[in-house]
Amino acid sequence: MPAVMDEARIERSLARIAHEILERNRDLSNVALVGIRTRGVVIAERIAAVLREVADVTLPVGSLDITLYRDDYMRHPVGPQPLVRSTDIRFSVEGKRILLVDDVLYTGRTIRAALDAIIDYGRPRSIQLIVLVDRGHRELPIKADYVGKNLPTSPTQSVQVRLQEIDGRDGVELEEGA
Repeated sequence: MPAVMDEARIERSLARIAHEILERNRDLSNVALVGIRTRGVVIAERIAAVLREVADVTLPVGSLDITLYRDDYMRHPVGPQPLVRSTDIRFSVEGKRILLVDDVLYTGRTIRAALDAIIDYGRPRSIQLIVLVDRGHRELPIKADYVGKNLPTSPTQSVQVRLQEIDGRDGVELEEGA
């Protein structure tokens, strides 16, 4: 498995994204981060930590489970039942600028499901998308506002994001095979 990003590269990418957030959102008083479970939450928390350090601002961070909003689970009702985790958004999304965070952007279907889920919590002023890796191959017209790394892949490859908090190490790897 070739390593695409190591710990230092991930850290630099998240720091750059945090600085881009500061440039594009001069007033952060009405901004919140929402990470898509599981790794998007960790990335959102890390970005929030960088923003605390460099701009002395504390943004609320929420976690979003999109399992029941996915279109692939609804198409295959027979088979293993999806594992539903909790959504934890302890702030109103109404009128806020939401920074939606995920680890990998691929077809766009996860993001579509996340948009539906957020709208169920209220009507945000806007939603900006942050991803650590954009691998292409979109099936829906979705584009990230902030990208750690653009990584062209073939449809048979997969991108594996490993984060210390979940996997015991940081790294992004490209795997061959379907």
